[in-house]
Amino acid sequence: MALKVAFQMDPIQGIDIKGDSSFALLLEAQERGHEIFYYTPGNLALKDGRIVARGETLKVDDTPGAHFHLSDPRVEDLGDLDVVLLRQDPPFDMAYLTTTHLLERIQGKTLVVNDPAWIRNSPEKIFVLDYLDLMPPTLITRSIDDVKAFREEHKDIIIKPLFGNGGAAVFRISPGDTNLNALVELFGIVFKEPMMVQRYEPAVRKGDKRIILVDGEFAGALNRVPAEDETRSNMHVGGTPHLSELTEREKEICERLGPELKRRGLIFVGIDVIGDYITEINVTSPTGIREIKRFGGGDIAVMIWDAIARKVAER
Repeated sequence: MALKVAFQMDPIQGIDIKGDSSFALLLEAQERGHEIFYYTPGNLALKDGRIVARGETLKVDDTPGAHFHLSDPRVEDLGDLDVVLLRQDPPFDMAYLTTTHLLERIQGKTLVVNDPAWIRNSPEKIFVLDYLDLMPPTLITRSIDDVKAFREEHKDIIIKPLFGNGGAAVFRISPGDTNLNALVELFGIVFKEPMMVQRYEPAVRKGDKRIILVDGEFAGALNRVPAEDETRSNMHVGGTPHLSELTEREKEICERLGPELKRRGLIFVGIDVIGDYITEINVTSPTGIREIKRFGGGDIAVMIWDAIARKVAER
């Protein structure tokens, strides 16, 4: 069944189609004959009680440098569509949160993926705190004394912003590193929120695994091995991806999380696992599905659209 769908996403002109999960979803939507309406977050509005967006019809092509064509500029009532995909990247700031408040108003009529209310209430580094027994030792604080005591206990630590993404501003502070005070001071100046501090897991040298779940079920996994001169394993900073199977511990983690993800209407989720520990639950704009397919895994875009089609049919 062909659907009327909208993509709320970052400017289509600037995406890297080789690794962009939103682009993979666009290609599959087009393959299914869905009518695609595209707009950027700044063009979302409430008018006369209706949630509307100023955008255009979008056609895509898997050709670098010629990957999109826009036509028919207009204002669309999103409540008249079948599906809206909330796919812009963080920062998870008030601008992002405002879009979730607006889109929540159409969720009874239009399927919004992922569910905007649960996106708002499930920040990547906060939602995961519901599973502290599956995490490495973790501290959330603004206090330098707390951080010092945590390092005294665990020696080798990671400090990162609570609402960061893509590996930005993630620091490793090794035993004896004299930059701890200055770094905590800097975080206090740059970020209004507390910082997240975790025990450094040496297993990261073997990889930081991105596991994709679709409607609560395992769909594929990619192990990202950091470069020799990097703590972070994100692919855009030099991490090397490899298709990966799940360990027994990772299966346990997926089984624990799956039912809750499904209950919250979080259809497309990426969780990050280092060794035996989960570190994040990514619900805003997960990535990795193009790489999984390219390295011989399943076509997760197909799985996601199959799940969306089922939910639209059930409404």
